[in-house]
Amino acid sequence: MAIPLPEKLRPKKLSGFVGQKHLVGADGVITRLLSTAKENGFFPSLIFWGPPGSGKTTLARIIALELKRQYFEFSAVSVSIKDIQKIMKAGTLFPPVILIDEIHRFNKAQQDKLLPFVERGDITLIGSTTENPSFEVIGPLLSRTRVLILNQLSEKELNKIIERGVKLLKIKLGTEAKKFLLQSSNGDARVMLNVLEIASNLTIGRRPLTTKIIEQALQKRQLSFDKKGEEYYNVISAFIKSMRASDVDAALYYLARMVEAGQDPLYIARRMVVFASEDVASPTALVVANEVFRACETIGYPECQENLAAGVVYLALARKDRSAYNAYVSALSDVRKLGNLPVPLKIRNPVTKLMKEIGYGEGYEKYDKESYLPEKLSGKKYYTKR
Repeated sequence: MAIPLPEKLRPKKLSGFVGQKHLVGADGVITRLLSTAKENGFFPSLIFWGPPGSGKTTLARIIALELKRQYFEFSAVSVSIKDIQKIMKAGTLFPPVILIDEIHRFNKAQQDKLLPFVERGDITLIGSTTENPSFEVIGPLLSRTRVLILNQLSEKELNKIIERGVKLLKIKLGTEAKKFLLQSSNGDARVMLNVLEIASNLTIGRRPLTTKIIEQALQKRQLSFDKKGEEYYNVISAFIKSMRASDVDAALYYLARMVEAGQDPLYIARRMVVFASEDVASPTALVVANEVFRACETIGYPECQENLAAGVVYLALARKDRSAYNAYVSALSDVRKLGNLPVPLKIRNPVTKLMKEIGYGEGYEKYDKESYLPEKLSGKKYYTKR
């Protein structure tokens, strides 16, 4: 059976691990935990949170080897909790290390079933996730584990891994091709090595791999994001906040990130419509944003990205004013806090004789200067022009 390049290069010791010095360096958390475990036998359950290809699975395997314990690996996407329970045996002197990849895919009930085994120490659980565990892992399980963050690998670290791959494959990689591979892998070492292996199989003899060959192997840069994941919300948040700060360059960059990742253009346009009312001083902004939405609805990709870009430039450069939005939020707060306060009699509509007799509409003047707010709020100011 042919073993993929990432698997061939996967290190079995911390000394061969690339990156995450804050975890595996001389004074790293994992280094110290392993050192302590050799003395007292205890190693805590962990949650690894980090981007794809940053070394989560590799670290879990190394930990099991260092602890000299049984190791089991599961993917939350394809395994049932019953399959995992089969190897969870109570009272084991040396509890097995169990990796559950993409643990955020387990629902609350499934995560609940892990609790007693983790709490008793029957297993050493290592859950790996690309999503923020604060939102995706239940509180009781979080309280029984330690969350360790893995960072995206730097170009320097990825370059070190590439050199190992090139040496093992016995190939040559051109300077520009290497640079392109580093950039297009988006920090994912696994993707990078897979592309390198495919590219090596596309060459004839031992000629250097070129950018063109890397492009053929890659086909598409790794820019997609889970539309229910944290990165999805991080990017749209950065997009809105960049426009709010009138940073047109940053706004265009985050727009390009979303477009290239295949984000629905109508979703982007809807956020622009909301932004136009919340943050921009000119009412024309809402007209522009609505027209961008309409253009996206009518034209679709790829052409509508031009409409989005034009709208983003306009909204980012427009003068900002949240007075109307802030005034409404303040009024809404009073409504929720004070309930349905009585409407002043003089601005009630006297549609019947009885209503007129009891004072509905009495004293009303079209261009009155008095406050029309309920008596309890009379004279209160929500909106102030800037």
